[in-house]
Amino acid sequence: MAKTGPEVRRIAIGIVAREGGYVNDPDDPGGATKYGVTIGTMRRLRIDLDGDGDIDIADVRALSRDQAVEIFLQHYFARPGIAGLPEPLQASVFDMYVNAGGNAVKILQRLLGQMGFPVAMDGAIGPQTLSACRKAWAEAGPLLVDAYGIARRNYYFDLADRRPASRKYARTRAGRKGGWIKRAEEFISPRYHLSDAEFGARVAKWA
Repeated sequence: MAKTGPEVRRIAIGIVAREGGYVNDPDDPGGATKYGVTIGTMRRLRIDLDGDGDIDIADVRALSRDQAVEIFLQHYFARPGIAGLPEPLQASVFDMYVNAGGNAVKILQRLLGQMGFPVAMDGAIGPQTLSACRKAWAEAGPLLVDAYGIARRNYYFDLADRRPASRKYARTRAGRKGGWIKRAEEFISPRYHLSDAEFGARVAKWA
């Protein structure tokens, strides 16, 4: 069991709820997924739930909510060192790490550089990144959380710009904000949310 506090566990439970149950979308590079845990993650961690000697779709289907929570706490919060970040920032980075792996840290590292605290863009939370993050927090305070959330949102937009098959995750069939964008904005103050008109203008070129 991961040694984490109740607040971090609450965040992990929320991530599992947000991710939803079993899916195997051909447009999702992660492949078969349940509660946000991909078949690739289960193979990497050698989680053979049915004990048949291989890790396949049956193992993904067998994954429980509690098992997913523990995977996230151990391998997506504790192991990457997210606990070392300013506490108000942890939830958004943790949620993005589940969604995008090391890219969650690269987004933070790029943001720190833009704020005048350059660090290596290696996707790892090491002493340099922690030091820069503390300095950025001392300077910007809670605005750092909003800035990171906006950077997340931009990451999703940029990904959808480059990969048309992924646009359905950023925009619904009705033309409104899709799951990716709503997910990022859960961690952004309402005053920085895109209006429907702003969102429509941003995705207009996807017609």
